[in-house]
Amino acid sequence: MAIRIIVKDPDPVLREKAITVTKFNSNLHKLLDDMADTMYDAEGVGLAAPQIGILKRVIVMDCGEEHGGLIEMVNPEVVTSSGEQIGPEGCLSIPGIRGDVSRPLNVTAKGQDRHGNPIEITGTELLARCIFHEIDHLNGVLFTDLATKTYTAEEEEEDE
Repeated sequence: MAIRIIVKDPDPVLREKAITVTKFNSNLHKLLDDMADTMYDAEGVGLAAPQIGILKRVIVMDCGEEHGGLIEMVNPEVVTSSGEQIGPEGCLSIPGIRGDVSRPLNVTAKGQDRHGNPIEITGTELLARCIFHEIDHLNGVLFTDLATKTYTAEEEEEDE
């Protein structure tokens, strides 16, 4: 396991569409392990493979034990979504910037686990936001593209 370097905006890899994973082998397992280590080391709640320069449809998330702890998804896609929530988002690839983004409140996503077995997860609130945010990364979309306004952490503290 290793900590990978997180790619920062405006690196063009963040704007590319990731490719579907077809090989479920030890290389994928190492990638997933490294992504989780990198996410935890950076104190994030989600990480997509393009954020470490790898254009594969792979994400990891950990929104806390109340949302199931560490979640690994390969080739994730949204099945259904409902409701709306507007709230702040940040990104490990855009340090120091936050933005208000409208996202669905509830989501069901399907994909595969590290062995290629089908999985489906349902999430609400933070987990729903995280699922959409990470899948957006796989499609070359950043939260700043969707934010109604962006601000620095210092500006956010001044508003409070």
